[in-house]
Amino acid sequence: MKEELDFYSKTNLKSYNLDETMRYQLSMLDTLDPYTRLHCENVANITCRLCEYMHMNKDFTIYCTICAYLHDIGKLFIPSKVLQKNGPLTDEEYEVMKTHTTLGYKMCMDDPKLRPYSAGTIYHHEALNGTGYPKGLTKKDIPLEGQIIRVADEFDAIVSKRQYKTHIGITDTLKLLIEEAKPTIPKSVALKSIEENTKIGKLNPKIVKPLFKVVIDDINYEISCIFEYTKYLDTQIKRLEKISEYNIKRETSKKEKKKEYFTACMQSMFEKGEDFRNYKYILEEYRTAYLKRKEIIDNLFDEIKTIKRLRV
Repeated sequence: MKEELDFYSKTNLKSYNLDETMRYQLSMLDTLDPYTRLHCENVANITCRLCEYMHMNKDFTIYCTICAYLHDIGKLFIPSKVLQKNGPLTDEEYEVMKTHTTLGYKMCMDDPKLRPYSAGTIYHHEALNGTGYPKGLTKKDIPLEGQIIRVADEFDAIVSKRQYKTHIGITDTLKLLIEEAKPTIPKSVALKSIEENTKIGKLNPKIVKPLFKVVIDDINYEISCIFEYTKYLDTQIKRLEKISEYNIKRETSKKEKKKEYFTACMQSMFEKGEDFRNYKYILEEYRTAYLKRKEIIDNLFDEIKTIKRLRV
């Protein structure tokens, strides 16, 4: 038995009965590289759940989720040497990368089936304080779907970059998003606009806040996965400890029949790959794994407590 943990807990993603139209839109992801496709799926997952926690209606949630699936479709047209570069981009490369928003928008607008969902491509890098791209829009001009996808996109980008294997330490990522939601004043803002811009940051705090709930859901999901695995480990440990008891009785028995009896008992309890030579080693491995998982569960509960103390 293995731990089955999906970092984004796709059991919580509700795509609401994919019809043929939606399948067409999602099929566009097949043309993306594996990393970008996974990112798009993750962002859609988070976006869907953010909409639910924000109590959006079903139609908007479906619409926003599809927009999120397609938000990076413009990366199809970004040269691989830029898209898949290891290390920071040069200023020139960054300008090329930024064009994925307008290129994706054009692709959607040119396809009648994708056109209704073009907002995800063009707005997901806009910032409330006007420091985003491609148009440098401010809060009043950025549709809500763009604001939601931006939060989901930034969260997944940070998570992917840090290559989390568990939610332990994820509070640091949320803290970065909280900073992004704090008021900032771009240096280029005219004096007359300073007062207005002091009231907004890059991200909408009303969207960052429900993200905390999404993450807590996923942490609880991770805890449940690990807990189920610890139950399996506990069963295996008890079985092997019983074998150890039989071995002691076998070794201390003076009668040959009893030795044979306990030997047979041990053999009947061995599982595939186990034998008289290695079962003690396997038992210690299970014990170590069990203690490690228990420690992870404790740390995850601590993570939830920390997240609940965050304020945005």
